[in-house]
Amino acid sequence: MKKYTDTGKKDTRSGFGAGLLEAGRKDPRVLALTADLKGSLKMDAFAAEFPERFIQCGIAEANMVGAAAGLAISGKIPFIGSFAEFVTGRVYDQVRQEVAYGKANVKIASSHAGITLGEDGATHQTMEDVALMRALPGMVVINPCDFNQTKAATLAAAAYDGPVYLRFGRPGVPNFTPEDQEFVIGKALVMNEGSDVTILATGHLVWESLLAAEQLEAEGISAEVIDIATIKPLDEEAILASIGKTGAAVIAEEHNMTGGLGEAVAGLLVRKAPAPAEFINGGDRFGQTGTPSALMKAYGLDAEHIAEAARKAVARK
Repeated sequence: MKKYTDTGKKDTRSGFGAGLLEAGRKDPRVLALTADLKGSLKMDAFAAEFPERFIQCGIAEANMVGAAAGLAISGKIPFIGSFAEFVTGRVYDQVRQEVAYGKANVKIASSHAGITLGEDGATHQTMEDVALMRALPGMVVINPCDFNQTKAATLAAAAYDGPVYLRFGRPGVPNFTPEDQEFVIGKALVMNEGSDVTILATGHLVWESLLAAEQLEAEGISAEVIDIATIKPLDEEAILASIGKTGAAVIAEEHNMTGGLGEAVAGLLVRKAPAPAEFINGGDRFGQTGTPSALMKAYGLDAEHIAEAARKAVARK
């Protein structure tokens, strides 16, 4: 089994900040807009180096989306940044009508996504954002797993022609993928090869899935772990190849049960290759107040629950 090293905990939103700065240095068309959340989105360095390309929109998310769409039409590459709850739910109509419908080259950067927002509670813990963005025709949906991958994904989004939704978290999480990696939109990454069960994970659940694979290995169960950083478009070929080999799957995500990676993979399996599958997600419920680690455990979004789901999937073969 391939071993990964945690080189130090970093938040994925900081990976976005690093990627945004590098993208700005590479391409003068890159702009950054935020709705009074420059610090939370880690846009400080970009704003300091390129003040003429940074726009503080204030607490006016709908106007921010419209301004970004106009800038995209004029040939710019705008990144708009806010909390996931605000930049998906609050402005869904504007994202749909002004960005997705017109295929505007706008990059939607959402921080503080998922239940790991923690102490801010249910009103800010967005567990349905992937479902909202997946439903929009032509919208790319990316949920990277650590700082390094987030930086690479941000650079890939800047180079991509079309609307992209990027999802980040607030807490520090293990940073374990290569520093100088190339991120390919729509490509899944096999993190660990296995023969008994496939674990498909996205975002913060990738590291937990690798820990689960270690537990399973000690029990004689060989788990293949695949990082699904791009939820849309889905790498159907890689997923089908892996499950075709192992015969069972677990899909793990920090999202509720509706409309996320789990349902995307379930739909794929029903259409092309039925196989037993178990799902790790937040269920059909809102978040609650607590520390990120306590909430992950309470909602079953950890290595122990992933390993148990894998045992169930293998038993169903």
